[in-house]
Amino acid sequence: MAIAQFAPGADAAANLAEITRLAELAVARGAGLVVFPEYSSYFTPQPDASWYQRSEHVDGVFTAALAALVDRLDVHVVAGMIERVEGGERVANTVVALAPGAGVVATYRKLHLYDAFGQRESDWVVPGVIEEPELFEAGGLRFGLQTCYDARFPEVTRRIVDAGAEVVCMPAEWVRGPLKEAHWRVLTTARALENTVYVAAADHAPPVGAGNSMIVDPMGVELATVGETIDVAVAWVSAERIAAVRRVNPALALRRFGIVPR
Repeated sequence: MAIAQFAPGADAAANLAEITRLAELAVARGAGLVVFPEYSSYFTPQPDASWYQRSEHVDGVFTAALAALVDRLDVHVVAGMIERVEGGERVANTVVALAPGAGVVATYRKLHLYDAFGQRESDWVVPGVIEEPELFEAGGLRFGLQTCYDARFPEVTRRIVDAGAEVVCMPAEWVRGPLKEAHWRVLTTARALENTVYVAAADHAPPVGAGNSMIVDPMGVELATVGETIDVAVAWVSAERIAAVRRVNPALALRRFGIVPR
């Protein structure tokens, strides 16, 4: 699988063109699944009314273009988008997963909004409803979805793993700032290590995002990383590696607490 790092902007057509270019590059490098960042469909560094104006339903133009792309390349794609929410001017921060010949096979709406470090995402975005995690299969593995700031809440990933996910795809727009890159690395690694799963985290490229998109394995090993550039990184993920790690680190089997909504 691959992580694709780029810097989405306010030109939706340019975003789709870059997604297409990077997906083609990922497939050429051997990927069967590509994870793109949060807000891949449309993004401005400061949220404004244009977010609602440029939002789409899950079955809109953006996902139709992605569906055509995954069919042409025979590859799975995970990407963030701004979803239209009726009855107001706020949007949903949504991740979609698409499979060849099937279109959208899973969705996830960000649960924890980025009301931290001086930001107020909730002014523009509605939080997702706590529902049973949606999973999809590819290459003999089960994949789950979460988003960016959710990484600071370990119970989010644990619920997805409890539902059966072996790989967690995490589109992000991890904003740069003091110690933010360190937080990104620690949290992404911890979510993989404590759950003995793979985590594929795709961030925005600098200067707005922190970059450092990465794929981390169930033992916390950073298999592939994109630094500050716009690029694609590929790593092999396997059920055998997960099983081997869980034999020596049976943390999931030994735990004594479950996860319940607050």
